[in-house]
Amino acid sequence: MIGDLIDANENMATSRFLINSDNILVEEGVFSVSGLLENIAQTAAAQVGYLCAQNNIPVPIGFIGAISKVKVDKLPQLNSIIETLIEVKQEIFDVILISGEVKQEGKSLISCQMKIMIAKKNIE
Repeated sequence: MIGDLIDANENMATSRFLINSDNILVEEGVFSVSGLLENIAQTAAAQVGYLCAQNNIPVPIGFIGAISKVKVDKLPQLNSIIETLIEVKQEIFDVILISGEVKQEGKSLISCQMKIMIAKKNIE
């Protein structure tokens, strides 16, 4: 649910995404809350994948463990471009706490915190 990874480092990542009509999470001409949350999660996944590729190590599998502090301001329309920023707040063992925000034309659409669980062993 991302188009381009614009920037990424160990502490943050930014992605861009064009919302198309064939997207399963478009409902009645708008990208759903579920779609925006999935976009945040996949931006975090892209960050991890990018960092693993840079360090030539396998990409671990991650799962959303919890979502909290969700604030929805507006849902984006079909055929619009959104920009997502995630920031790593804390890492404890196999749990990463991130904050995420999706914006459109500089205005916040949704923000949240997400706990992402990293699998110790890849599932085959």
